[in-house]
Amino acid sequence: QVQLVESGGGLVQAGGSLRLSCAASTSIFVLGWYRQAPGKQRELVASITTFTSKTYADSVKGRFTISRDNAKNTEYLQMNSLKPDDTAVYFCYARDFRRTEYWGQGTQVTVSS
Repeated sequence: QVQLVESGGGLVQAGGSLRLSCAASTSIFVLGWYRQAPGKQRELVASITTFTSKTYADSVKGRFTISRDNAKNTEYLQMNSLKPDDTAVYFCYARDFRRTEYWGQGTQVTVSS
């Protein structure tokens, strides 16, 4: 069982920045972030593999940057130029080579206008 511990999040004004971190208890192939706003489905924000192949949702391209430190089994999501539409609970996500998925507990990001 892979444990994921998230940190970061909080309240920020529109145009501001936040950084999320997620530490995994072991090395794992894919790390990423999903988010879920009230009344909406959970959606992929960004993901990164151990080979640093990255995927971004169109809505965050150019504003968010995902990275990882494989030595620390930790990923980071730098979020810049935040918009009120980015307000959601952000969930750390991990997937191993057998396609087993793991989820963090979620952290709230609120962007005020």
